[in-house]
Amino acid sequence: MNAKFSKPLGPVMFDLRGTVLLPEEAEQLLHPAAGGIIFFTRNFESPEQIGELVKSIRSIRPDLLIAVDHEGGRVQRFRTGFTRLPPAAGFRRRLGDAAEALAFALETAGWLMAAELRAVGIDFSFAPVLDVDCGISAIIGDRSFSRDADEAGQDAWAFARGMKSAGMAAVGKHFPGHGAVALDSHLTLPVDTREYAALEQKDLLPFQLLIRHGLEGVMPAHVVYSAVDTLPAGFSPYWIDTVLRGKLGFDGCVFSDDLSMEGAAMMGGYVQRAAAALQAGCDMVLVCNHPEATVAVLESLEKRPPPALGYRLERMRATSQVLRWQALLQSEKHRKAVEMIIGLQENSGND
Repeated sequence: MNAKFSKPLGPVMFDLRGTVLLPEEAEQLLHPAAGGIIFFTRNFESPEQIGELVKSIRSIRPDLLIAVDHEGGRVQRFRTGFTRLPPAAGFRRRLGDAAEALAFALETAGWLMAAELRAVGIDFSFAPVLDVDCGISAIIGDRSFSRDADEAGQDAWAFARGMKSAGMAAVGKHFPGHGAVALDSHLTLPVDTREYAALEQKDLLPFQLLIRHGLEGVMPAHVVYSAVDTLPAGFSPYWIDTVLRGKLGFDGCVFSDDLSMEGAAMMGGYVQRAAAALQAGCDMVLVCNHPEATVAVLESLEKRPPPALGYRLERMRATSQVLRWQALLQSEKHRKAVEMIIGLQENSGND
C-alpha cells in the first residue's frame, strides 16, 4: 500500500454530492482528518453504480470506512435492485411471540441487509436501532423493534447476529434512547425530562445486552436528558465516558449523529460541534449535507493527532470477503432469504 494510505483513520466521516466522485471530493479523501464516507439516497442509482462509486473512492483511499443508513422500512437509502426490508417493528407484528421463527427471520434480515451492502463494497450500516418505542416519537416509531425493552434488545441482537455473519459490524443507536421524546432532533433539540433510574430500567437495557455481546459501534442521540445533564448525549462526557464506557463497559467506536442536525446547533458552529463531540468522547464525527462545513471541520482537525485508540475505528471495517453482487443474487442463500422477507410482507400487508 502506498505510504499515503497507511496513515491512521481520521475522525471525520462526510458525504458526497452525487453519484460520481467530484475532483474536490477526491482531494478531501486524502485529508489527514478524513476517516469515512456516508452515502445517502442521492448517491444511489443502482447496485452497479454504487459499486463503481465505492471503487472510485477506494482507488484513492482504500482504507476509508464507507457506511450508509440502511435499517429497513422508512430508513433504507438504496432501493432499486436491493431487497426492500420491513421496518424493525414489522417482525413482531407479523410473527408475534414465536421466538424461534422471530429470531430466525431477524437474523435472516440482518444477514440479507449486510450481505447486499457488502456485495457493493460498503463496510457497515448504522443499524440496528436500539431505541425502545414509547408511543411518543414519530421519528422513531416503527424503527424500534418493540415497546418492550427486553423484546427490543433480543430482536436487535438477533438482527445484529445476522449482520455479523455477513462480516459486518453493528452500530446501536440512539444512545441512551430517543423513543420517549416527541420532537425530531433533525429539526430541533428534544428534551427528555426523565430521571436516570427510569432510563436505566428501560431505555438502556437493549444497549446493555448488545454491549455484553460485543457491540462494535454506538451513536448517541442529539437529545438533552435534563435530569441527568444539560448537554445533548452526543456532546456529554457524562453520557459517553461515565455511563457508556464506564458503567456499561463499552469499548467500541462512538459515532456522533450528524452535526448538521438542529439537535446539535446549541454547541455552536460546525467546527465547535465537532470539537465538542470529540472532546466528549466520540471517536468519529459525521458532517453531512453541508459541503462548506465539511471543509471547515476537516481543516480544523488537520493537526489533531490520530485517535489514541484507533482500533475502535478499525473494528468497524468489514471482516470477511463476500460474494460480489451478481454472484450473491445467484446464490441459494440469498434466494431463500429474499423469499422469506417478501413472504413476510405479503402475508401481513405493506408497512
